[in-house]
Amino acid sequence: MKEKEMIQQIKNGDVRAFRELYDLYFDYAIRVATIIMNHQRSNATDAVQETFIRVYQNIQSYDTSRPFKAWFYRILINECNRILKRDGKILSVGEIMVETKNDGQMGEDISRFTEYESLYSAIESLEQHHRIPIVLKYLNGFKEKEIAEILNENINTIKSRLYKGKQKLKRLLQTEKGGSQNG
Repeated sequence: MKEKEMIQQIKNGDVRAFRELYDLYFDYAIRVATIIMNHQRSNATDAVQETFIRVYQNIQSYDTSRPFKAWFYRILINECNRILKRDGKILSVGEIMVETKNDGQMGEDISRFTEYESLYSAIESLEQHHRIPIVLKYLNGFKEKEIAEILNENINTIKSRLYKGKQKLKRLLQTEKGGSQNG
């Protein structure tokens, strides 16, 4: 089923169409939320769950002439920001890995996570206004114009944040690489 058709069926009250939408967006949403939430998996899950609830509750107000994906991700990012603001607690990558190992959860994810630890750590260390555009562009494939719509910002602001964020990431990764070679 095509996305526009699916949205229209959801607007008509078709619960199965909503389930298809959920299946279509869940994996991407949880990846974005996990990175934005600094790998606090339970908070990321809460943000995604709340996003789907808000989508379901507000689908009637969604303008079908606009891209659904951008609307969906705007809600998701707002939920992530709301939870981050509520909790005010950010864990380091090391704390997350210790918690995960102690819980015995996500065993195979740990090895994959370790592989990209430097990159994730660098992304997490960026300020939120640089981190979110980078996550949306490079992990979710959004175009700069779409990111501007999702974040309700000017496209030039997004371009600038992407540029500065990439420069900071580059410096962070080079510093770490130099530090690990010397240390």
